[in-house]
Amino acid sequence: MVLCQGAEAAAIAPAAGKEPEGPRGREDGADTGRPCLQPAAGVEAAGAEERRVCGCCPGSPWPRCCKAPGTKKKTACPGLGLFYTLLSAFLFSVASLFLKKIEDVHSVEVSAFRCIFQMAFVLPGLIYYKTGFLGPKGKRIFLFFRGLLGSSAMILLYYAFQVMPLADATVITFSSPVFTSLLAWIFLKEKYSVWDLLFTLFTITGVILIARPPFLFGSNVTGIEGSYSDHLKGTIAAIASTVSAASTIVILRKVGKSVHYFLSIWYYAVIGLIGCVIVLFVMNEWRLPYCGKDRVFLILIGILGLGGQIFLTKALQIEKAGPVAIMRTMDVVFAFILQILFLNHLPTWWTVGGALCVVASSSGTAIRKWKQSSKKAEQNEI
Repeated sequence: MVLCQGAEAAAIAPAAGKEPEGPRGREDGADTGRPCLQPAAGVEAAGAEERRVCGCCPGSPWPRCCKAPGTKKKTACPGLGLFYTLLSAFLFSVASLFLKKIEDVHSVEVSAFRCIFQMAFVLPGLIYYKTGFLGPKGKRIFLFFRGLLGSSAMILLYYAFQVMPLADATVITFSSPVFTSLLAWIFLKEKYSVWDLLFTLFTITGVILIARPPFLFGSNVTGIEGSYSDHLKGTIAAIASTVSAASTIVILRKVGKSVHYFLSIWYYAVIGLIGCVIVLFVMNEWRLPYCGKDRVFLILIGILGLGGQIFLTKALQIEKAGPVAIMRTMDVVFAFILQILFLNHLPTWWTVGGALCVVASSSGTAIRKWKQSSKKAEQNEI
């Protein structure tokens, strides 16, 4: 799973589903709808012209709208957004499994390949939507730090996947919503309640159960991959990745919907690729995999990670954020299953306990945010 990107998609998905503002519609015969039975009484000025606005579809030009006779309105498939979320979690988990299977390829190089796939996907979108490559002047500094922190989160996450058990790294990254609430309270002055503090403490407890520091659990730590030194480095990298991903979400909240989704990903991919190339040059680690299987895994990681992000974004466009965040906890379940089946590594009870703490905290945070947004929506309707 690649949470840093899943979290970013969650933060900016509303912007993804929104086309750049432009002329709404024209009554020049280009539309194929039939006359609407509910024209509004008022008129809307549009330059030198005047056009009537549909009474049943706000913003749509009359006499063409979704409620016109003979027009079929698309109905959302119940549970489709949750299915997209489940599919996204599965793709992220499989991509993480392939990352564990790759040999003799540094995590920074894997990140560089991922950035190349992101750029290849986003470039046509930038050209189509005519967003430019730099963005609004007042937002460029935020986009730069979004790219820097987002790419750093990806590199650190990939490193954690390589040096520690798959389930352990996945569970730690799911503490991102809790850190997001804390950072939003500090920098955006958002409300931070006693419940948020409780969820934060639960998350820290879960991370401690997974990390199992020797001063609490003794020197004989079982159920880890390799040495405890590598396990500790992976834990620190996973926590740093989580904080970086949470910082990215806070930045995206600050930017709001004024920047197109594709432009945000573009900064993420370009800055990430530049950073990866510099690091690989300094470390002298850049090399193509010797094994053809590893090359296939690199390509699949890019494709599956991109597919996971697309499905997560689609899910957030048609489903509320609360249910999506809860369904994404299946990522942890997939990580445990894949680790047992393909890596022959049974998680310890400490890991299971830590997973329960982190998943409960993340789900609780998501449910609270969901209820708060629902209450605000009801108040606005009143």
